[in-house]
Amino acid sequence: MELKEREWHKLYSHPVYKVKPPEIKCDVVIIGGGPNGLAAGAYLTKAGQKVIIVDRRNELGGGIATEEATIQGGFRHNVHAVYFMMADYAPVYKDLELETKYAVRHVFPSLQFVMPFPDGKSICIYSDPQKTCKSIEKFSKHDAESYRDLFERSKKMVDEFIAPATYAPPLPALEAVVKMQAADIGREIMEFSEKSPKMVVDEYFENERVKALMLYTFCMWGLDPTQTGVGYLIPLYINRAANYRLVVHGSHTLPQEINKVFLEKGGHSMAPYHVKRVIVENGTATGVELEHGPIIKARAVISTIDTHQTFLKLVGEDNLDKEFVESTKSWLWEHWSLLGTHIALEEAPHFTCAKDDPEINKALVYVLGYESDEDFINHYEAIGRGENDGKIGFNCCFPSVHDPSQAPSGRHTGLLSQMAPFELKEGGKDRWFPLKFKEEQAWRCIKVLQKYAPNLTNDKMRGIYVSTPLDVANKYLNMVKGSIKQGAYHPLQMGYMRPNEFCSNHRSPIKNLFMGGSCTYPGGTVIFGSGYLAANAVAEDLGIKKWWKEPEGVTRAKEKGML
Repeated sequence: MELKEREWHKLYSHPVYKVKPPEIKCDVVIIGGGPNGLAAGAYLTKAGQKVIIVDRRNELGGGIATEEATIQGGFRHNVHAVYFMMADYAPVYKDLELETKYAVRHVFPSLQFVMPFPDGKSICIYSDPQKTCKSIEKFSKHDAESYRDLFERSKKMVDEFIAPATYAPPLPALEAVVKMQAADIGREIMEFSEKSPKMVVDEYFENERVKALMLYTFCMWGLDPTQTGVGYLIPLYINRAANYRLVVHGSHTLPQEINKVFLEKGGHSMAPYHVKRVIVENGTATGVELEHGPIIKARAVISTIDTHQTFLKLVGEDNLDKEFVESTKSWLWEHWSLLGTHIALEEAPHFTCAKDDPEINKALVYVLGYESDEDFINHYEAIGRGENDGKIGFNCCFPSVHDPSQAPSGRHTGLLSQMAPFELKEGGKDRWFPLKFKEEQAWRCIKVLQKYAPNLTNDKMRGIYVSTPLDVANKYLNMVKGSIKQGAYHPLQMGYMRPNEFCSNHRSPIKNLFMGGSCTYPGGTVIFGSGYLAANAVAEDLGIKKWWKEPEGVTRAKEKGML
C-alpha cells in the first residue's frame, strides 16, 4: 500500500484509528535524526537511494540544538553541543560542500582556552603554540618547553594517524597493534595508550596550575583522569585544544544545512514519530514499525541510538543470541553528565585577569574553579560518589562575543558547563527534578563566575535556563543516564570494541541492521565519524556506488601500512 505523507498521517496519526497501518517503501530507513543520522542520510540520498529518517523530536539535529531557552527576543542558546573539534578533518564538510555551497560558517578564535585564577593571573592556550608557550612560561619555563614538544608530537600523531583513523573502519586489536608497532608514529601512540591522563600530566609538567589546565583539556570529553588504556586520545585532545570552533548563528545551523542536502537530494524525514520495533524476518532487518504511524519497509536499517534501545527494546532479545544480549547489558554508561546553566546577559564578561591583556575577554573557553590537577581529580571522584557539593569547577563560553547574531544588539549569551553526577547521593536522579534545587545549583556556578568576572552582577542576568543531567536524559533519550556520548570511554568500549566485537564495523548480528551512533566507533562529540562509516558500510553491503572518495589522510595512512 503506497500512500503519500498526508494520506497516511490522516489515516493513522492517533491510536483511536483501529486500522491496519499502511506501508511505505524505501531503500534505507534511519532511526534518529541527530548529526550522524543526518550525515548518513545525506551521503546515501546523494547516492540515489530513497532514504527516510525517523526521529521522536519535532526538529532534527539531536544534541546540536539552538533555542531561545531563557527569554525570547534573540537570545539564542546552544543548549547542548557548542564546541566543534573536528571541523578541519571531518569529510562531511568537504563532501557535502557545507562551507562552499551551504551556509555553514565557523568562528575560530585565536585564543582558545583561558584558566583564570583568583589572584588575577591566568594560563592561556592559543591556536598559535608559540603564544601558548609564552603564557605557560610565566609559571614554568620547563612546562613551556614540555608543551612545545608535546604539541608538536601530538600534531604529527593526529595528522598521520589519529585523525585519518577516525574516518576509517577500526581494525581488530591484534591486527591494529601489529600495524602500529611497525611504524615510528604508531609506536609513539602506543606508548600513550598505556598511560592515564594524570600520568601524562605528571610526566610532562611540574607547575600545579599548568597541570590543572592540561588535565582538564585531556578529560573534558570523557577520559577518566586515572584510567589507563585509552591514552591514545590524549594527543588528539592536546591538538584539538588549539582547534575548537563555534558555528555561526548557533550550533543548530550545522545539522540544519546537512538536512538541506538530505532534502534536496530526495530524502524524507518523519518527525515526531517513535519507532515501535525493528522488523526482523529470518534474521534480517526489513524495516521499522512506528507507533501511531506506518510500517516502513526498507532494504537496510541504520540505528543511531544507543545499544540498549536498539537491541533490547526495538529488535528484542528473542531475535538475538544470549552472548550478544549479555554483552549489550554490560555496557557502561558515562561517569558523569552535564549541568548546563544558560544565561541571557546585559553585557559581556570582563575578567579580572584581562586587566593587562584585553584579548583574554575574547577567549572561546574559560575553565574556572580549579587551581591544581588534584582539584579536578577530587571533583571527578566526588561525582563517582554522587556528590555535587564539593569544590565547583566548570568550563564556560560566551558565544555572542564571537558571533553577535546569537544575542540582541549589545546583549550576550553565556553557557556554564559543569560535570555532574546523574544519580545524586541523596535522592538519586529525581533530586534534580525540583526547580528550586536546579536553580540553586545553577546559581552556585554563577557565583563562581562572578568571582572571576565581577562585572556580571545579579542585575546583569536577564534570565537563566538550567539543563540538569536528568534533563539531558529526558530530552535526548539515546543519552541514557545523561551519557552524552552514549557510553563511557573505557578501554573495553573503545576502538574495535565500541560498542562490542559484534558491531565493531557498524554492522550487527542482524543482517542489514547497521549501527551509526556515538555508541559505535569512533565515539561522540560531533565528529561525524559514526554516521560517515555507517553510510560506507551500507553502500558496501547493498552494492551502492559511492559518489564520495576516501579521505586523503586515510589513503596516506593506508599507504604507510597504518590502516
